[in-house]
Amino acid sequence: MLQTKPRFQNFEDYLAYDDGTDNLYELYNGELIAVPPESGFNVGIANFLFAVFLPIVGYLRLRGHGLELEVRGEPRNRFPDLTIIREEHIQQIIRRNTIRMSMAPPLLVVEVVSPGELQQNRDYVAKRSQYQDLGIPEYWLIDPQQQTVTILTLQAAVYIESIFRDSEPIVSTQFPDLNLSAEQILRAGA
Repeated sequence: MLQTKPRFQNFEDYLAYDDGTDNLYELYNGELIAVPPESGFNVGIANFLFAVFLPIVGYLRLRGHGLELEVRGEPRNRFPDLTIIREEHIQQIIRRNTIRMSMAPPLLVVEVVSPGELQQNRDYVAKRSQYQDLGIPEYWLIDPQQQTVTILTLQAAVYIESIFRDSEPIVSTQFPDLNLSAEQILRAGA
């Protein structure tokens, strides 16, 4: 029997859909696009940062790859590698691990850039624009290919970029007491 792919008229229809799996999907032009699993390298970096932020914000405010952000544009949702949510989000996302555009933005979103031009463009251009539009105060791009950690800080509704390499200490406006270098983060994926 041939099964047809579901189509969604809006984000609410998508949110009501359950295919009975734990698969993650991006909603693109009304259709579901499966989100592939992360590489072990990317997961290693995200797990390292989870451990770094754990004593700072506590486990309830840390979310891994399964947290979904509703965004404007296409796709209509994103699944960051690591997100630090606000205290108020804890209750708001109990039923579904989705931060809607009607909610306050998370404090920090981290993406580990996968190899390839498409992935670079997605993280550096498309996601940057969508996260800036949401008003996320800080967006980290960890790029193993370029050996950089780029921190985008929202100032007057526009991201200002700071790039860190090697043993340079990371400077975060959201978490000024961090004692962390670009090298430590990039080494964590190996």
